[in-house]
Amino acid sequence: MADDENKKPGHTLADHLYGRDVVHMHDDDTDHDHDHDIEADDGPIEDNPLWRQDNVSLTTVGIDIGSSGTQVIFSRVHLRRLAEDLTSRYYVISRETLFQSPVALTPYQSEERIDDAKLGAIIDDAYVAARLSPDNIDTGVVILTGEALRRENAQGIAKILSEQGGEFVTATAGHHMEAMLAAYGSGAARVSSDEHKRILNIDIGGGTTKLGLVENGKVIATAAIHIGGRLQVVENGKITRLDPAGKHHAKRAGFSWNRGDAVEIADLQKVADVMARALVTAITARPMPHDIAHLYLTDAIEDFGRIDGVMFSGGVAEYIYERETRDFGDMGPRLGRAIRSLIEKNVLPWPVLPAGECIRATALGASEYSVQLSGNTSYISAPGELLPRRNLQVLLPPFACGETIDPEALAKAIRNHLTAFDITDAEHEIALALRWTGLPSYERLAAFAEGIKRGLADRIAKKLPLYIMLDGDVAQTLGHILRDELHIASELLVIDGVVLWDFDYIDLGRIRMPSYTVPVTIKSLVFNEDPRGPRPRQRLHHHDHDDDHDHDHAHGHDHAHGHGHHHHHDHRHSHDHSHDHDQSHTHKREREHH
Repeated sequence: MADDENKKPGHTLADHLYGRDVVHMHDDDTDHDHDHDIEADDGPIEDNPLWRQDNVSLTTVGIDIGSSGTQVIFSRVHLRRLAEDLTSRYYVISRETLFQSPVALTPYQSEERIDDAKLGAIIDDAYVAARLSPDNIDTGVVILTGEALRRENAQGIAKILSEQGGEFVTATAGHHMEAMLAAYGSGAARVSSDEHKRILNIDIGGGTTKLGLVENGKVIATAAIHIGGRLQVVENGKITRLDPAGKHHAKRAGFSWNRGDAVEIADLQKVADVMARALVTAITARPMPHDIAHLYLTDAIEDFGRIDGVMFSGGVAEYIYERETRDFGDMGPRLGRAIRSLIEKNVLPWPVLPAGECIRATALGASEYSVQLSGNTSYISAPGELLPRRNLQVLLPPFACGETIDPEALAKAIRNHLTAFDITDAEHEIALALRWTGLPSYERLAAFAEGIKRGLADRIAKKLPLYIMLDGDVAQTLGHILRDELHIASELLVIDGVVLWDFDYIDLGRIRMPSYTVPVTIKSLVFNEDPRGPRPRQRLHHHDHDDDHDHDHAHGHDHAHGHGHHHHHDHRHSHDHSHDHDQSHTHKREREHH
């Protein structure tokens, strides 16, 4: 009883106004979070209120479920606001690896299903070994890649892991997303930025090879090829796993393999040699031979332009760089040796750069580069009601701020964009992303606010919550105008300092104090696609590689924004494939990745 009476009651964000009661721990009934790793006794710099506002640390997790390996990496990401630039935007400036699990073989129940119980045990063991619980995780990503995506229970597994892995751990998947994450996690993006090089990152996993073209530290193009180190697995001299692409590669080498067949080790190397040649041809030959073009799971990168160097990542890269010698009964060591031999013969026309992260590249990228942090000038009317939020669909109306802002033009752009995405139900929660440029004068901001009010009139009439995301530093002023002058009764979240695009989905975390920021995790919910990539169209079907194709693609598109359309696309190579999986529009654009 005495303990109950002395127990401090739960509190809300209002209890922290004017700096009261900042350093403490929370119970379950609070509506915000603290930068827990910055304590009052950490030293004079960290105790400085201005430093605490400009620096935020997040504990993140990256869970990579690949064709052959599963791994978990926990990191602490340090984001800093560049106060000297008079901006509210935060940037990732460092990442510390807290724990990385051993790479475990991805468990399968059958050709069609991942073993969810064994997979769950692998993930649970990683949390225990790291001495972390899901409650400790601020943000993160579960990503399914390569051949693991084909399994019929892949999406359900990712959903469960994302919900149980931490409050803001999100599920994503897709060749383009993996290619992007691998290019960041391998270190290729860092080398590109530091040395001003245009680098091709080649990530070779168990089922697929992902290409990421990096310039000035940013991934500008991605693609995927059906070549990997675990498409064929041999145990005790017999084939125990043979994916459709693995059978195709064997046939190209002159073998008609089936599961259960006895094979010679020398024959495995012959197949690996053919796969290595096919990979180099797929990257360097233009125009591309038809049978090689057939191996692409996405559109090919038609023109790489100038390449200053190549970096390899993924499990096979461990063998290319001779950092691993063990044989796991698959093609990994053989494919690695074959590619290294071609490099030594100068068949690859670009210099190979020193190794960065290899087998852990994707998981490292997932633990860092999917998160942004809002600016610290947000307007959040009711943190407990508005946050946290999962799976908000981002809409970016095509509106450019002129010197004079026309409210009706902005309203029309918003309404038309809602219509274009078939969002006719006001109950469907969205994150309205807007670009702000120019002077933050009262006249311009008032007109901007009026345009938002008119464009979202249906939602406002129903007093539904509004989520408005800006890249410019005007969120707080805009929020006050919407609430205090335009008398919008809806609860309002207006945050700035984040860059979002159509087809993004985001999760919003709890407010961090004292920085007054909100973690924003960007993801894709479409399980075969990263709609944010520069070349997003991809194919996850599996051809009958032995057939002769000579007609056009017929693509059935089920858009990420929740409605189905059917379009016809002319492709550079012609063969017929019927798609019964979801695909997104193709959009070519530059992205800012953090």
